[in-house]
Amino acid sequence: MSGGRRTWIPKKLGEISTIPFDFISDVQSGETLSSAKVMATVYSGVDAAPSAIISGSATINGTIVTQNIRAGVVGVIYSLLCHAHTSLGQVIEISTYCVIEPDLP
Repeated sequence: MSGGRRTWIPKKLGEISTIPFDFISDVQSGETLSSAKVMATVYSGVDAAPSAIISGSATINGTIVTQNIRAGVVGVIYSLLCHAHTSLGQVIEISTYCVIEPDLP
């Protein structure tokens, strides 16, 4: 997924999902991720507060940033943008889509 965009990640309304963003192809040897933030916007559908799906802060483990996603609006497709800074001063981004599906009865 590095440097690109996934088509979509499904998430059930009632679950909390951990979304990974892997920057392995974007960092140089010896370079590390120093900070990261994930932002959510609506790609398709209606949600007046799309940032409410972000749960807590992003976590960095090596070249992978993870972000917990919760709730959302059924049928809405969210665009998730992971914005990271590196130890060598790079600012790099990866984005993906997340679609909210109804919980099973």
